[in-house]
Amino acid sequence: MKVIICGAGQVGWQIARHLSGEKNDVTLVDTNADLVRRATDTLDVQGVVGFASHPDVLEKAGARDADMLIAATHSDEVNMVTCQVAHSIFNITRKIARIRAQNYLDALYGDLTNQDQLAIDVVISPEREVAEAALQRLAAPATFDTESFMGGHAQLLGIQLSEDCPVLNTPLRQLNELFSTLRAIVVGIRREGRLFAPEAGDQLFAEDQIYVFTHIEDVNRALEIFGKKTKKQERIVIVGGGNVGLAVALALEKRTDRIRAKIIEKDRATAEHAADSLERTIVLNGDGMDIDLLMEAAIDRADAILAVTDDDKTNLLVAVRAKQAGCQMTIALVNDPTLAPLMAPLDIDAYINPRATTVSSILRHIRHGRVRAVYSIGDAEAEMIEAQVLSTSPLSGRLVRDIEFPEGVLVGAVMKGEKVLKPTVDLRIEAGDVIALFAMASDVPEVERLLQVSIDFF
Repeated sequence: MKVIICGAGQVGWQIARHLSGEKNDVTLVDTNADLVRRATDTLDVQGVVGFASHPDVLEKAGARDADMLIAATHSDEVNMVTCQVAHSIFNITRKIARIRAQNYLDALYGDLTNQDQLAIDVVISPEREVAEAALQRLAAPATFDTESFMGGHAQLLGIQLSEDCPVLNTPLRQLNELFSTLRAIVVGIRREGRLFAPEAGDQLFAEDQIYVFTHIEDVNRALEIFGKKTKKQERIVIVGGGNVGLAVALALEKRTDRIRAKIIEKDRATAEHAADSLERTIVLNGDGMDIDLLMEAAIDRADAILAVTDDDKTNLLVAVRAKQAGCQMTIALVNDPTLAPLMAPLDIDAYINPRATTVSSILRHIRHGRVRAVYSIGDAEAEMIEAQVLSTSPLSGRLVRDIEFPEGVLVGAVMKGEKVLKPTVDLRIEAGDVIALFAMASDVPEVERLLQVSIDFF
């Protein structure tokens, strides 16, 4: 498949890394020659330097016979015009655009995916994706990462194990025997910075970060088994009243359960806009780093603080200060993935990586065939893939124990109809079933072969 990616920044580079690794024909376009050179030097991709919206640049990138265009430059307008040119001049079948400005996304301006208005098939909003990720973190406060699967019937939980975890030094095989009715599987373990898919004889140790795939009804029980208490979030402080913070506050106001939220925003105009847009949320104008202002927001009695300013270091320091002041849970927005190892030493409970959420969102729309969802784990180290099993798939009609999965692949769950099942060795996978697979990045191509979805992306 031939794909043109416009924008060689963090998101464009990661998407190119994924697609080129799966042997697709990828061309990156960017005005920055250094970014293009970095991509062509480190990835199996071609590069074109120039404005993505210019027809001659797109033609040089191979738009005449391209199957898909992904517009992920830093400019909404360039992304929209690029999609229009790709549609009108080159008739590219599939066009995805990253759009940040909420004015463009507002329903008042119509449906951006309407071909009669703008030639965009899929609109990706990083701010909305990040806001949704933040809400999921708040919904599962004992986890550092979480994502919903199988139509909301299953959940991926990232859990940091502590010394008081009751199942430390227990082989995973024995865990399955002890909790035979628990519909949950440990699909990934990060130990000393290395992520891997565990085997049945592997044990869990303190400081491990584990990924658990569980039935939604068993989330609380799974958390308790791994030593985490579940507590309802009622008082939340949001530092940063921009698009992300405002979106989270608006979503919290729409909930039926009474949640008391406060926003701290440094910029006065942004704070006034947030105050005008919200009904019940208190908005404070000031620096979230100011301990006096944090105390005015009652941070010592807050169940959670969400630091979502546009500065990583501010978010980290605000989270640290809030935890020291007595806040139960801290969540920080962190753009730089190299800062992730600091989370545990700084006692920050969870972080959100906008790049990872945006990459995951784009991957959901460009995966082959019957793939229904993809979630990128860590720094694109692994993926959780949800897909429908085709009748032509090597998986169809076979027992789990008879399927030769790569070492870096584990089955998280199988859904038959509306019923989510734990993947036992005697479970038979049939055509039409939905399967959730944890796969290390290097094993994704083999997973797609097993799913018989390497012919087409859409």
